Amino acid sequence: MQRFPMTIEGAKSLEEELQRLKTIERPRISKAIAEAREHGDLKENAEYHAAREDQGFIEGRIADIEGKLSASQVIDIRSIPYTGKVVFGCTVTIINVNTDESKTYRIVGDDEADIKQGRISAGSPIARGLLGKMEGDSVEIDTPGGMVEYEIDKVEHI
Repeated sequence: MQRFPMTIEGAKSLEEELQRLKTIERPRISKAIAEAREHGDLKENAEYHAAREDQGFIEGRIADIEGKLSASQVIDIRSIPYTGKVVFGCTVTIINVNTDESKTYRIVGDDEADIKQGRISAGSPIARGLLGKMEGDSVEIDTPGGMVEYEIDKVEHI
């Protein structure tokens, strides 16, 4: 079975969403379906059909999260000895060699990625270009704007 890397925070977030779906959303939808059934003819009952559609979405999301959690490999970056090497879960600061622009990213699992929060997927072009490299290395990364050379300024296990 293929394992999917995930940070501790990513796993916790999925577990919290799963708990909310099972304990709050699922009962809410069941109640909405029961109430809609009381309105009579189900063929033309828009509330019933909307509630059933919501139920399908919630059950699908529950199955999706359970599958992801069962196939996850939770990685605690703080437990990995610091070597200056870019690895999954670390926070890396890179400097564009041409513009001196600095960016800081945390390399995370696919479900955790949020570029606005500075979290990039380990499968993204930037992360793939950085993984395995060392603090102080220069790397060329193929970006949508073309090849860009970056220097790895700092690697942190936070």
